[in-house]
Amino acid sequence: MAEDVIVTAERRDLIGSALTSSQGVVVKDELDLLPAYRVGQMLETVPGLVVTSHSGEGKANQYLLRGFNLDHGTDLAVSIDGMPVNMRTHAHGQGYTDLNFVIPELANGLGYTKGPYFAAQGDFSAVGSVQMGYGDQIASQMALTAGTLGYQRAFAAGTTDLGSGHLTAGGELVHYDGPWDHPDNLRKGNAVLRYGQGDHYDGFTVTAMYYHALWNATTDQPARAIDDGLIGRYGTLDPSDGGKAQRMSLSGTLALPVDKGWLAGGAVKANAYVVNNQLTLWNNFTHFLDNPVLGDQHEQNENRMVAGGAVSYAKTLSLFGVDHELLTGLDVRFDDVNVDLLATHQRVPYEALGDDNVREAGGGAYLQAISHWTPWLRTVVGAREDYLTGTDHGTNAGVVAARLAQPKGSVIVTPWESTEVYVSAGRGFHSNDVRGTTQGNAPLLPKVDGAEVGLRSTLLPNLTATLTAFQMDFVSELTYNADAGQTTAGRPSRRRGLELNTTYAPWSWLELYGSVAFSHARYTDRDPAGDFIPDAPKYIGSLALYLKDLGSWGGVGPWAAGTWAEGRLSGGLEFRYLGSHPLIEDNSIQSNGYSEWNLSLDYKLESGLRLGIGVYNMFNSKDDAADYYYTDRLRGEPASGVPDMHIHPLEPRSVRFTVARQF
Repeated sequence: MAEDVIVTAERRDLIGSALTSSQGVVVKDELDLLPAYRVGQMLETVPGLVVTSHSGEGKANQYLLRGFNLDHGTDLAVSIDGMPVNMRTHAHGQGYTDLNFVIPELANGLGYTKGPYFAAQGDFSAVGSVQMGYGDQIASQMALTAGTLGYQRAFAAGTTDLGSGHLTAGGELVHYDGPWDHPDNLRKGNAVLRYGQGDHYDGFTVTAMYYHALWNATTDQPARAIDDGLIGRYGTLDPSDGGKAQRMSLSGTLALPVDKGWLAGGAVKANAYVVNNQLTLWNNFTHFLDNPVLGDQHEQNENRMVAGGAVSYAKTLSLFGVDHELLTGLDVRFDDVNVDLLATHQRVPYEALGDDNVREAGGGAYLQAISHWTPWLRTVVGAREDYLTGTDHGTNAGVVAARLAQPKGSVIVTPWESTEVYVSAGRGFHSNDVRGTTQGNAPLLPKVDGAEVGLRSTLLPNLTATLTAFQMDFVSELTYNADAGQTTAGRPSRRRGLELNTTYAPWSWLELYGSVAFSHARYTDRDPAGDFIPDAPKYIGSLALYLKDLGSWGGVGPWAAGTWAEGRLSGGLEFRYLGSHPLIEDNSIQSNGYSEWNLSLDYKLESGLRLGIGVYNMFNSKDDAADYYYTDRLRGEPASGVPDMHIHPLEPRSVRFTVARQF
């Protein structure tokens, strides 16, 4: 599994262990060096993944990968130490993935997969999955950050020995206004307490997390309102939009080698979690289309309890002269969530539009075997079956249930030592919102079938490249509905594409990285409206340069003498590009996409002092971070409304300065 190599492998060291060309790991060094404007952009270390925003900073980010606009996480499964982040039957969007509770300094790396080829990955993982790990120890430290656009952050963390293990505590406070005419005024607090004994192979951890945030939001705005001077580029037609969130969780992991009994020689891993998640969003997307007097602002509320866990057993054995790696496991999850929708005016409710209490229970069982037939041939055979049942007491009352069998497999050929060829096929799924399935409008577990052919090669010493051709077929594409401010089950679709990733590390202190993905995305039901998939990007690309502990400065220049000459320089320079893409089904309206450069530099002294600077959108790109095309209505316009482009601009160039000290 990808988790097993989080802290031990580099991107370029996966030949012989990866199951597809689309699987990989990102070590902590790369997470630390990435110039991330917001915490969710840590995931941009995954090749081909773009993380952006179309609303306030407290809201979950928008994710785009391999020609998929995954909205807030519809087909990208994200977990922290095995605890899922995606939320089912969510007040705002199916699979809602809010990473604002993550403290970046505590993350110790991540593993990622793409495609439905991995038996251990279940709901929401059909397009991709990210398994992030939290570290068990961190050097005692404090950091203060201040910057333009009203950004301030204070962070502190440390580890102390306690009994036979280690107790880690960390916390952060963040404030951010942004460039908006009506400031976001984000106020965010995070706290983590973690106790662990042993290691990743024989030990356990227990982690408690708390997160709370309040913010205002500038959502995507109609272009004509900006062009006509009603609002500025960073303005909003409804300054009362915003949100508040709270998340509390208790989770644990266990790793245990088995020395006795019929399971001897294997290893057991398990995790369990309980999460309370509360969220309120106020959004006015269509302005005066539905209510010409009070406006169309909606209040989306949810109060959720999630409990679940997973257990797996892995063992390597030899049978008939062939080595096999066996993995079997089970995961279960229960959600109890109250979601309601209110019509509001400046956050004051005046009409109830929906109130649902939903209970979902389900789980999956899987088996996977990796067989090493010869030094140049290995195969992966896997199977998974998931069952999910949901009950809605409320506006969309009803009971639904479904199961889905998912065969998976890969063939890996090693024609020579530094090159592997992969052929993979499999089935996955995303669950749909129970509120839609109880009314017979959508299947509960729509299947996703995928196939890919890939190549991974170390072309030169320290130069690794992967090339992947893929195809994915969706029975039901999740579609963003601007009028409701939610994702809903939509039409069947197909994507075909090609992805190229390269990593070159000529020296220990320098790494160069590049990724580009091309995708051809179409609906497959021949609807007269058109077969283009809105918001599905044709091209996604990124370039990065990482400096790792470059120094000492050798007594040259301004650092020639004294303490400063002993420092070491680290940093990252990143370029990311999102290509043009259709905004409606007939492709007559398109987005231009966007591009931007980001930079971060850290100078560390032997005394433990660290000075950092981050420069975001370095060249002050005027592109839009997100855009949509739908109908809304401004005062004085026809009752039927006006179809228009709606934009959320990139934040202008900003700078953040950090002073940190390690003790």
